[in-house]
Amino acid sequence: MNFYACIIGSEILNGRRVDKHFEFVKNELQKYGHELFASFIIKDDGELIKKIYKLVKEDDKSVMFSFGGIGATPDDLTRAIAAEVFTSKPLQRHKKFEQDIIDRFGDEAYPHRVHMADLPQNAQLLQNPINNMSGFSLQDRFFFTPGFPQMSHPMIASVIERLFSTSVQKYRATLLAKTSENTLINIMKTVPPEIELSSLPILNSEGASVEISLCASDKELVDKNFKLFKDFLEDSQISYNII
Repeated sequence: MNFYACIIGSEILNGRRVDKHFEFVKNELQKYGHELFASFIIKDDGELIKKIYKLVKEDDKSVMFSFGGIGATPDDLTRAIAAEVFTSKPLQRHKKFEQDIIDRFGDEAYPHRVHMADLPQNAQLLQNPINNMSGFSLQDRFFFTPGFPQMSHPMIASVIERLFSTSVQKYRATLLAKTSENTLINIMKTVPPEIELSSLPILNSEGASVEISLCASDKELVDKNFKLFKDFLEDSQISYNII
């Protein structure tokens, strides 16, 4: 699975608010051995939101957590765009959510708040523990929540625990070598795509160093490829430490 976070809010990009969603999603996924594939912070711009949603939809392995834009004000664009991209059908009034809105706001549900219940067809509600103004999901893959962390984070935590809690065991091997990463590029090129390769150059007063890290679910494959780096460093008399 490829996990995406889509954080919608011009107020984050212009500095009026500080994003709290990225760290939350990253940490929540890590509890179960998952990690984010991509994260976007974008303006309340209809065309941009549509492009991001289409990109996510085109990935057959995608799971998306979208934050913001599901209210009833003119800048809340998420519901209509989600319907267009993920269902190709118009919004439809969700009767249960409509009643929840009426129960909470009474006459003040009209003429605006009630439109929060206009959702993509076949949407499932995500319980909001703060005020019962729900988020929604599509296909158990695409999840849409309010921008408020105190509302959205319990929703997403519940979703991840319910649907994506099967732990994925990964193995990581890391070393720090006293050389430039250029020295190790030929070996890097031999690492198969099943392994996540990370090369982090370090510059300080002692000269160049590089941190090489390999990660995959196949421990034997990680160990085999990690040994190539160690053997090369030892043959070249380049000092390194396992970290």
